[in-house]
Amino acid sequence: MIVNIEIGDAFDIPAYQTSGSAGMDLYANNEQPIKIEPGERQLIKTGIKVAVPEGYEMQIRPRSGLVLKHGITVLNSPGTIDSDYRGEVMIILFNSGKTPFYVNKGDRVAQAVFAKYERVKLIEVECIDESETERGAGGFGHTGK
Repeated sequence: MIVNIEIGDAFDIPAYQTSGSAGMDLYANNEQPIKIEPGERQLIKTGIKVAVPEGYEMQIRPRSGLVLKHGITVLNSPGTIDSDYRGEVMIILFNSGKTPFYVNKGDRVAQAVFAKYERVKLIEVECIDESETERGAGGFGHTGK
């Protein structure tokens, strides 16, 4: 699949770091360092615009190293860039850690995964039969630990 990207003054084009990577790293494109206090969220610009093909979405996901080492995650994970959006890709970062975190221009702050999706037609029914599956209505820890 080929995806058109406009990089303008962005730090760099998103890139896969290894041949087996599912996600492309996205880079911060801020002129000044952005401080994210513990418990705070900040909108981080990437400087890129992407024309996602119809029938696909670009998912924005956290980078595991940032989460483990600093508690920095993508707040609405995964975020979705729809095929009809043509604005700048921006990322909502959240600091769940205990110390302030600084985002500098060129930092790898998230990753993008392209995923195919299906649109469905919802049909209203009187009642969903919860006995049709083994799980039924069980959720949120219904199987134990």
